[in-house]
Amino acid sequence: MVAVIYTGMRFVPTYDFRDTVVVWDAEKPGSAPRTGESFPEADAEPGIVPGTPVDGSIRSKEDVWNTVLWWSAGGLLLVTAIGLTVGWRLSHRLLAPLGVISRAAAKAADGQLQYRINAEGPADELKRLADTFDTMLARLEESFTAHQRFAANASHELLTPLATTRAVLQIATADPTGEEFAELAPMLVETNERNITIVKALLELAAADHAPFDPEPVDLAALATAAAAERSARATAAGLRLRADTGPGCAVHGSTTLLRQLLLNLLDNALAYNEPGGSVRLTVLRENGIVVEVENTGPRLDDLVAQRLFEPFYRQRSRVTSDRSGHGLGLAIVRSVVHAHHGTVTARANPDGGLTVRAELPPAPG
Repeated sequence: MVAVIYTGMRFVPTYDFRDTVVVWDAEKPGSAPRTGESFPEADAEPGIVPGTPVDGSIRSKEDVWNTVLWWSAGGLLLVTAIGLTVGWRLSHRLLAPLGVISRAAAKAADGQLQYRINAEGPADELKRLADTFDTMLARLEESFTAHQRFAANASHELLTPLATTRAVLQIATADPTGEEFAELAPMLVETNERNITIVKALLELAAADHAPFDPEPVDLAALATAAAAERSARATAAGLRLRADTGPGCAVHGSTTLLRQLLLNLLDNALAYNEPGGSVRLTVLRENGIVVEVENTGPRLDDLVAQRLFEPFYRQRSRVTSDRSGHGLGLAIVRSVVHAHHGTVTARANPDGGLTVRAELPPAPG
């Protein structure tokens, strides 16, 4: 506004003040008019410089204020137009990511969770919002994919023993003498026990996820020592070395039943997926929180497989080649128990083979 008004007032009007008095004395040669001032005409009054009126000229203070008013109004309109134009273009450019985010949300509502915004530019609020939205979509996609795998694996896990049971019953029914039933009865009992084991594991998983419990101080070191003693006979029978290392001050606030299940599942997984002459080490110590770590020897595996071991019904070996000694819910229950106690759990592959599962739980107050 200042630039518009100054430029307009400085260079546009023609200043022709008729009442301007020129101080001039004809008797003194040194008092000639200044450069740019016209000499008075012969018939003009002495001391007055006559002017020729032209269009747009300023002759009085009233003309000055009128010109300032018009140039102020024109400058206001010009600056407003420029401001609206620049503001519209700038806001359109700044808010463009919101349109992309809106389209991504619409695609996610239709089930297309693989779409990503991949925003570029400075790390402002909109880019952070877009990156957060991409992270949310990635987690949702991973969660839905895991649920789909869970449904497929659970269906396969339950369908196989049920199909076996049906085949046994059909064979036994087709034999009028009943001789086949005596041979098939143990297989039927084993299949039924496997179904019961799977259902119990699913109930344990649901209890770890949703069952309320009254938290109480639990000495996790003493609980780990008891769990290791309980699984020592199984480790000896498998030719494995089991060792438990515990430290002081390892009390947590939680459920004794769920935490005991956590330790037993970790030891069972380490014993089941090991190698002859291998070892299992259970460590409970206090760092920033209470750390429970189970390290075992075994076959080599990559980190992607290690992270997927927490998915329900997922096995390192396929169902066809495995001995079907487990049901694939052990580490899934471990993760649910840790989350129920507001902790974190991770798994990493050891360089020489085997797995290390590390759970961190908040310590008990005091």
